[in-house]
Amino acid sequence: MRLGALKSKIEGYESTMLETLEILVKNESPSTEKSACDAYAAMLARRFDDLGAATSLIPNETNGAQLSVKFGKSQGTGQKPALLLCHYDTVWPLGTIDQMPFRIDGDKAFGPGIYDMKASHVMVEYVMRALSELAMNLPRPVEILFTSDEEIGSRTSRELIEERALQAGYVLVLEPPTDLGSLKTARKGVGGFRLQVNGKASHAGSQPELGISAINELAYQVLEIQEFADEEKGTTLNAGVIWGGTRSNVIAAQAEAEIDVRAWTPEEAERVERAIKNLQPRTNGAELFVEGGFERPPLVRTDAIAGLFQQVKQVGELLGLELEEGSTGGGSDGNFTAALGVPTLDGMGAMGDGAHADHEHILISHLPMRTALLAAALLSL
Repeated sequence: MRLGALKSKIEGYESTMLETLEILVKNESPSTEKSACDAYAAMLARRFDDLGAATSLIPNETNGAQLSVKFGKSQGTGQKPALLLCHYDTVWPLGTIDQMPFRIDGDKAFGPGIYDMKASHVMVEYVMRALSELAMNLPRPVEILFTSDEEIGSRTSRELIEERALQAGYVLVLEPPTDLGSLKTARKGVGGFRLQVNGKASHAGSQPELGISAINELAYQVLEIQEFADEEKGTTLNAGVIWGGTRSNVIAAQAEAEIDVRAWTPEEAERVERAIKNLQPRTNGAELFVEGGFERPPLVRTDAIAGLFQQVKQVGELLGLELEEGSTGGGSDGNFTAALGVPTLDGMGAMGDGAHADHEHILISHLPMRTALLAAALLSL
């Protein structure tokens, strides 16, 4: 497989990769800014067009266009394609680049979205560039799917992701690895619920007995939902946002809470969702309304996922890289594909830290190795 030549070729790209990364980071692509996202997707398409890929921009009425990039023959190999999942939207609002400019400090490159996950866009581009220049043929076609709304729940991209995953032999997710560099073979499912309480307004001083406090009822319910957590099983619930009432001298007629739920297994996700939707008022006359559910199913470590990891681990060993497997409480688009039964390995992106934080960065010295790992995995799987 000429791994030595492949590794050397990619190591020789390091300075050019950083130049490309600077361009991508400076072209901001917040999830909710459709025009900026469309422009970013079009820019990526042009870059992959130059490599001879078959690119397709898929229009999206509400968010940025989705981008499909295909390499290799789709017929004649007898192999299902490999699917690489990347998202190009970031959590950072337009203009963040002015306060958090792209910069290099020692072994770290900083910038909004650099770690989550524009470094991954550079990785896949230079994987394909290296394979082309070395005339190394892929054993199966590869599709790279760049989506525009992962950071806000993948509502417009989920159907496309699932459609392409069902056609694929396996899925590699270009999210970052764990802090220690481990690949991710399990992720918690992610649920989001909105609990609304309706009460009855009244003067808090002269006629408190005529009111029904939605805030008091919500307080009961917030304490109640904490009882649905299971520390041993890793199931967590958090009422992270609450609001209610109008003035301190008015019995509150309405109150709401936004609740985050995480669970490792479908069984736990179903148990908690059922419990939240079956909440009952504690205050006479109060009404409860629950919206939401699990947006991402758990990514459960299966034998197929464990086998996929072992294959990539062996490839890493040939490159001199010792890989471990890990897990995380955060979700990704890999949750969708794994739930369909498609072998899915997450964490194939760049090393670094600070996702969604102002110290977001990648480790420059690790970028060529992680890129070589991705290339070698595509050649061997």
